[in-house]
Amino acid sequence: MSANIIKRTAIAGLVFCSAFVLAGIARASNAPTNADELVAQHLDSIASAQVRAGLKSRVVQGPVHYSILVGGAGVLDGKVQLASDGKKLIFMVKLPNNDYRGEQFVFDGEKDKVAFSTSQQTRSSLGNLVFVQDAVIREGLLGGTLSTAWPLLSLNERKAKISFDGIKKIDGQELYELRYRPHKSSDLEISLYFDPQTYRHIETVYSYSSSESFSNQSPSSMTGGSVPGSKSQGVMAAAPSAGGAETGAARQFLNRYRLTEKFSDFKTVDGVTLPTHEDLQFSQELQNGRTTLWDYDLKGLEIANNMGVDAKNFDVK
Repeated sequence: MSANIIKRTAIAGLVFCSAFVLAGIARASNAPTNADELVAQHLDSIASAQVRAGLKSRVVQGPVHYSILVGGAGVLDGKVQLASDGKKLIFMVKLPNNDYRGEQFVFDGEKDKVAFSTSQQTRSSLGNLVFVQDAVIREGLLGGTLSTAWPLLSLNERKAKISFDGIKKIDGQELYELRYRPHKSSDLEISLYFDPQTYRHIETVYSYSSSESFSNQSPSSMTGGSVPGSKSQGVMAAAPSAGGAETGAARQFLNRYRLTEKFSDFKTVDGVTLPTHEDLQFSQELQNGRTTLWDYDLKGLEIANNMGVDAKNFDVK
């Protein structure tokens, strides 16, 4: 190898390293120091302010692969659809099974609805969590940026409280954490996570703990246990009681519910950058020692902005 080639290679390597260092410095200088700065950079990661102002509605659809990972057995392939118009939102999973037909969560701008998911007119444990802790759908959080109801698009109207917790390591990855507290009091803990390089929203974690448990009826291998009830009838049932020290021990162990949404495979269409892959997981750890984990894998999502959405889709009766 000639001296000139070696020299040119060394210079090229030096230029590359310098560019990499400068890019890192630039990112550091733009790093958000508070919630408002993080939200502003996140919104720009979706689209410019001008493009965002023109986004009124959206329809997202694609396949869903449902599986029970812990606490049972079952695999189903179906379809998912998420439609939004302003703050109105419907999230629907259709599965070809009478034991578990999927989920339908609706918010019409004022009222919310969680449909029954079985032929016995009962809700799943996931459906009951959303039913009881309705901030998931009422606040427009479900589906993340795939929905025009995404609350970070209109924080002033939502009157929600947000707090910036800096960088946190989640599953080995460093992410910015934003705590979200709805204006309406809620026992649900909500954490939003953002990529520190792109400021894209890539994960939401909802956590809820209670000394009471969702009452289960007719557990099956496919549903992992369906949950009957309604808000008017009461959907929470006290855990089975025990005597003496056993009662005290049971009360110390809370029922824990966790819903996680992860987003990836971002693509830009019409100036809007959104994820085309969502993985949704729901887990519950109960006082009786039972643990379940369900997974909904939504891949290859097709996204259409400003599509006409029939108002009947958001009917809540």
